Amino acid sequence: MLGEYRIVGHRASEIAADIERAVGAGDLEPGQLLPPMRELATELGVNPNTVASAYRTLRERGVIETAGRKGSRVRPRPASTARGSIRVDAPPGVRDLGEGNPDPALLPPMGDALAAAARRNAEEPGLYGQAPVDAELARLARAAMDADGVPEGPLAVTSGSLDAIERVLAAHLKPGDAVAVEDPGWGSTLDLVPALGLRPVPVAVDDDGPVPQAVSKALAAGARALIVTDRAQNPTGAAVSKERARELRAVLAEFPHTLLIEDDHGHAIVDLPLHPLAGVTDSWAFVRSTAKAYGPDLRVAVLTGDAVTIDRVMGRQQLGPGWVSRLLQCAVVHLWTSGAVDPLAVAHAYGERRDALLRALAERGIEAYGRSGMNVWVPVPDETGAVARLLHAGWAVAPGARFRMSAPPGVRLTVSSLGKDDIEPLADAVAAAAGPAPARSYG
Repeated sequence: MLGEYRIVGHRASEIAADIERAVGAGDLEPGQLLPPMRELATELGVNPNTVASAYRTLRERGVIETAGRKGSRVRPRPASTARGSIRVDAPPGVRDLGEGNPDPALLPPMGDALAAAARRNAEEPGLYGQAPVDAELARLARAAMDADGVPEGPLAVTSGSLDAIERVLAAHLKPGDAVAVEDPGWGSTLDLVPALGLRPVPVAVDDDGPVPQAVSKALAAGARALIVTDRAQNPTGAAVSKERARELRAVLAEFPHTLLIEDDHGHAIVDLPLHPLAGVTDSWAFVRSTAKAYGPDLRVAVLTGDAVTIDRVMGRQQLGPGWVSRLLQCAVVHLWTSGAVDPLAVAHAYGERRDALLRALAERGIEAYGRSGMNVWVPVPDETGAVARLLHAGWAVAPGARFRMSAPPGVRLTVSSLGKDDIEPLADAVAAAAGPAPARSYG
């Protein structure tokens, strides 16, 4: 069952540590079946409850998964191996389209905003015991959400979208619970879920967002939470349309105890309207990050949701970091009120590059996707080969393995750094690397 490797240890912590070390070293491979608990207990001369405790610890750490009578096995993507490690480093002379960064030229300068925050702090120093959310930030954020139809709810501030998603999941779920996730989807989410000891369940995606039938199937099978990217989905650029939102709300109405998490990280970089799903389920959360429009290093995201969810998130936050720096919150207020970013102009800039690449690929018989945001997803028959050939041609792209579970192979190209003169050479390189492929869904 384990080949030549022999698990050792007499206490649960020792057995768990030995298995985790073996997974990290590659002695136990992803998908490898572990011995039944009673069998391993007999071999080690320990009580079966000791092995059961070790396996439970490994599940909670995202190292193994258990499927009832089918036994326990090493996770196909152990939490100790982040998807971010599946990358292609761009050597000198190679254009890097794989990191997923926004165009620095479209980000606002931070000097005035930070200076304004410093002046505010000089007048009203940030001290212990103050409200964790800046009142003006809350007012502006709530007004924007009201305009977009996001249901009323209390506000929290987190250190980015992923921080918010982690806190919301931890507030409601326990290790072993299933979470429906987009496939292809944001690699960090696909890493986070098993790292929390949760079980990701893939849900197919098309241009209009998660496929309703796939969501219904996942929830009917026991998924307790659903994570949806409203716009500029990473990596496909999908955006939830008005009709799709109606269909998804109908599905969620059949499963009212589902925890719904919506990530609107595309806010201020897309010109497509928001069609929120929140309000159908008992527990929900909606998060907006400043990263894509104002800078990845500005670690501020605004979170709203039902009262119980936000209360749990803020309560736990107070026991850790306490709050997100009010200096940064004040800087965001200045950026919002000074018009430092023109969302329509930014959306137009990314849209021009994205659409030009999509047209050029279509002219070469290459099916590709990118309805919104800064990424283009290209299905390919041979992912490894396509990445290698593009690198040889001078383009580093992101391997699709970073973003998918059961979805077909593909590559992600970030258009942020592309100029008009790049489009044709890049399309030629993608066509040569991928070859014409029949049109198909990427979910």
